[in-house]
Amino acid sequence: MELVEGRRWVRPLCWSAVLLDGFDLVVLGTITPVLLSGKVWGYTPDKAATVATVGLVGMTIGALLIGTVTDVIGRRRALLVAVSSFSVFTLLCAFAPSVEVFGLLRFLAGLGLGGCLPTAITLVTEHSPRGRNGGPTTLIMTGYHVGAVLTALLGILVIPSLGWRAMFVIGAAPALVLFPLMLRHLPESPVFKGDRPGLDAVKSLLRPGFRRPTLAFWITSFMGLLLVYGLNTWLPQIMREAGYPLGAALSLLLVLNAGAVVGLLVAGRIADKVPMRPVTLGWFAGATITLALLSIRLPAPVLYVVVLLAGCFVFAAQVLVYAYVGRVYSADNRATGLGWTAGVGRLGAIAGPILGGALLSAGLAFPWGFYAFAFVGLLGAIAVSLVERVSVRLPGERRTADRLGKTGSTGSAEHA
Repeated sequence: MELVEGRRWVRPLCWSAVLLDGFDLVVLGTITPVLLSGKVWGYTPDKAATVATVGLVGMTIGALLIGTVTDVIGRRRALLVAVSSFSVFTLLCAFAPSVEVFGLLRFLAGLGLGGCLPTAITLVTEHSPRGRNGGPTTLIMTGYHVGAVLTALLGILVIPSLGWRAMFVIGAAPALVLFPLMLRHLPESPVFKGDRPGLDAVKSLLRPGFRRPTLAFWITSFMGLLLVYGLNTWLPQIMREAGYPLGAALSLLLVLNAGAVVGLLVAGRIADKVPMRPVTLGWFAGATITLALLSIRLPAPVLYVVVLLAGCFVFAAQVLVYAYVGRVYSADNRATGLGWTAGVGRLGAIAGPILGGALLSAGLAFPWGFYAFAFVGLLGAIAVSLVERVSVRLPGERRTADRLGKTGSTGSAEHA
């Protein structure tokens, strides 16, 4: 009875933790114009790019470290550490005296935030019915986009009256409610044993049988997050280069993210009814096709529909990768697998804005920007098609993660 009661808290608490990722995606974009125009700390576009990059590097390291440690100390404790550390360093960003300190704090906040996503997805996966983690995973990832939209709206309302530093105070404030709730109500995974050293969990990812899906997931996640961050960063400017007015270019960004929420809800339902590989492959193929279509000058109504569909496919494709990882790995190395998949993917998050910026600087943003992003989507589709069944039994594992097997929350490879 206590376990059932605890499970009711898993999804809302994990959703709230993922919402912090959405805040972090947008917050720098809301304050950067203020820092540049006010010449705060002698802020320049180059310094802004450096700060953004070190934050993403922190997330990469955090995903790798906390994802691995989660298989040692437990999912619940790891998520508590991730949320609390991110919130503390985000609050300190509000009092940064220089760009160097600000960058360091963004890096440290990224360490905690990087661990939120893989740990939250692991908990949701292991509290979901057998073979039914697709819907729950995509559902909690809507928190990412809700957080992004709320942060953008807060920037409009808060910065003119309270200043840019208030954004970081607001970003840290949810922990005042979220942390006590997690401390009291968040249950540990029913399959966590705590008897597997972290280094062994990492090594297991590259053992025969796991090696091929591991590498395929890493490549797919890299491509997926390259698209997510590249499009969120550069879509408005690319559309401006194509001749669209600024208002239309910005509205297309909102349509893109609205499509993301729709895509997540639809993809999750489908993924719980059919095997994961064709669903994930189909979503990357859809991303490839819609991004290629954006290279054509389309009538306004058609353009908005295509951008909406691109949002449906691009963002949900990446989340389906996380759900797929949750089904392929076992309880012994699931959090590590998710952490390393997310961590390698963060390298794609760094590469996406760099790719878009390089094309813009070369005067090739339209149509070659969309050709490039479509090609990235194609590479993601090819990579996910290489994921194969896993036939390795790890020490202490009850069942083999086999796409043909029936598993419960201890190893959800059913429909993989």
